Parts: sequence; structure tokens; C-alpha cells
Amino acid sequence: MMEIRTKIRIKIPIKKIRDGSDFLTDILFPRRCPVCGDIVLPKGNLICPGCMAKLSWVRRPVCKKCGKEVLDETIEYCCDCTRHKRSFDYGLSLINYDDTASRSMARIKYNNKREYLDFYGEAMIRKMGKRIRSMNGDALIPVPVHPSRRRERGFNQAEELARRLSGPLGIPVNTSILKRERKTAPQKNLDSSGRLRNLEQAFTASALPSGVQNVILVDDIYTTGSTIEACTRVLRKAGAKQVYFVTIFIGHGQ
Repeated sequence: MMEIRTKIRIKIPIKKIRDGSDFLTDILFPRRCPVCGDIVLPKGNLICPGCMAKLSWVRRPVCKKCGKEVLDETIEYCCDCTRHKRSFDYGLSLINYDDTASRSMARIKYNNKREYLDFYGEAMIRKMGKRIRSMNGDALIPVPVHPSRRRERGFNQAEELARRLSGPLGIPVNTSILKRERKTAPQKNLDSSGRLRNLEQAFTASALPSGVQNVILVDDIYTTGSTIEACTRVLRKAGAKQVYFVTIFIGHGQ
């Protein structure tokens, strides 16, 4: 008696496969809040609703150069930008850098919580997207970290942020122009002048490619402005006509 074998092919829609994969990912790796670190509820959010108010969002009026908050509309520039010459055109930041912001950023850098940048990138597009587009940037240039630090962390948080901004803004990311050649001493115990001297020889920039004249630097934090200033100077020498910057966090004026 002959055995008859019948092959039955079951076609499963790709969408269902993806939905199942997303469901499994949510179970194994639930999204965590960038502020409190707990699992985000309701599902689909990037931050706990109650944690939004814990962030100190930058509010106008702000310094016309660096974007730090100032006391009133009659003040054009913060104390830092009044005291120190700036080579960049101007910059924008999303959130004031306080203890809450510091804890969130530390988890990104040192605990590989890159998923937090999904929220910060989305918030930057929502709150600052129109103003970033008005810069008419030809490229987003993430502030580079030293290769040894990148190997240690496995990523550069500024580059990760830039890639999240690139698509919605329609501005390409360029990581080949600006390089960090020297590993500098820790900055936290230096004043702004000391920080700039520490960084002046750290960055190099190759000649800007054809069609790239206006650039937007992307970084996680702006404090004294020394890093952005050092990057701007080498980019100007490389042919940049306008240099702007965007960051998630910004320190208080001094």
C-alpha cells in the first residue's frame, strides 16, 4: 500500500510575524522610562506620563547665542556668552541639566540605555524641529568621542542621537568630517577657559565635502560651551560657513 504524503503550506502574513516579534520583545525587554527607570505604562509610550513634569524643560527667554535661560527679555546674552567669544552661530537645547537629567544621562552613557534617546530625540523634533530646520543645515555632525571611549561604551551617544534626528529632519548624518584624536583630561574640575585649552588640540576636521557649508553639531550636553567651541573652530578652518548646535541638556548660566 502506497503512502501518500501531502505538503501543506501555511502562509503567515509578515505583519503578524512582526507583531508577534514585537510582542515577544516587549515581554523580554520592556521599555524603561528615561526618568524613573521603571517599565513605561501605558504600553507604547516612551516615558511615564507622570515623569514628564519632572524634567526641567527650557523655557524662553533664552540667550540668543547658546540658548540658556535668562531672567527676562531685555537680556540678550547669558553671562557665559557675554564673557567669552563664541565662534558658533547659535544653539538650541531641550532640557535644563539638573539632578534628574544627570541621572538619566548617566544611565545612557554608562549603563547602555540607548533606548532613552528615542524619547529625547522625539521630544527634540516635536519641540524644536521647526527651529532646527530653519538652520538650513547640510549635515548633522555628532561630537565625536575618543576611539578608546567608544570601544569602552560600545557607542557614541551623540551619534546615536543624531541618527534619531536625521530622518524626521531630512538632514544626513556625517561622521567622517570631525574626529577626536586626543583623549583629554577630565573636564569637571576645570573652569571654562581651562576646558577650552584642554580641548583645543583634541579635535580635527577634514575639508568639508562639496555641498556641505552649514553644519549642525549634535551633542548630549552643553555646559560651559568649551566642547562646542573647540569643534566649531576646527570646522570653520575646514570650510564651514555656519555652525549651529543642538543638545538634549544645557547647564545653567554662570
